[in-house]
Amino acid sequence: MSVDWTRDEIILACDLVQRNGWKGMNPSHQDIRELSRLLKASPLHPVQDRDDKFRNPNGVARKTWDIATQHPDYPKKRTKGNRLDREVLEDFRMDPQGMRAAAREIRIAIERQEVPTLFWLEPEGDDEEGAVEGRLLLARHRRRERDPGLRRKKIEAHQKNGQATVCEVCSFDFGTTYGSRGKDYIEVHHVLPLHVSGETRTKLGDLAMLCANCHRMIHRGRQWLTPAELKDLIERIRAGLPEAAMEESTGPQLV
Repeated sequence: MSVDWTRDEIILACDLVQRNGWKGMNPSHQDIRELSRLLKASPLHPVQDRDDKFRNPNGVARKTWDIATQHPDYPKKRTKGNRLDREVLEDFRMDPQGMRAAAREIRIAIERQEVPTLFWLEPEGDDEEGAVEGRLLLARHRRRERDPGLRRKKIEAHQKNGQATVCEVCSFDFGTTYGSRGKDYIEVHHVLPLHVSGETRTKLGDLAMLCANCHRMIHRGRQWLTPAELKDLIERIRAGLPEAAMEESTGPQLV
């Protein structure tokens, strides 16, 4: 049974192609065999969906050619690549350093088995599936954001400065709306994506306090907005101004 390639897997394959001068590779190549081993160890697909040919060297090598032949400088006939192959290829062409960093972090996530093997059973929207970093790093990013200790420290630091526990984007106050049930409740968001920040110790300045709606909107789509960008977007909409200005984001991105 053929299993579709995820963005995470294509990022790893495209990383090989890019490092190989945008050329496909043969099944016997050491890097292909190593990537085959890595993909078989990943939690991206349930075991019951895999057969004995799952991500074998032949299939991995074929994927590198599917990616390589989509490159605009490829002189011959293209193989049967898909939309995701072209998207990831373009991401690498636009931001090679950022995408190589994403590939490195994906490898680390798989090697360390840090992401629960059943995380793919969590409800996922199409918008989040499309995040440039891929699902593995998005899952790790979420896990960091759910750290109750970091959330508590962020709230305490805010309160020590005499600041209310409200959304930094829209100023929503859970306590005002839900009374004692919502008092001091807020979600925290890591402003920097994992491949940008790396495995550094999280500083409180790296966190933003957001309501659930604004947090969801920041994560929506392939390119994340910063809290400041989302706040600007809301203000523009309220003022009846066009949203076009948000197309060129200036803050930390996934690429």
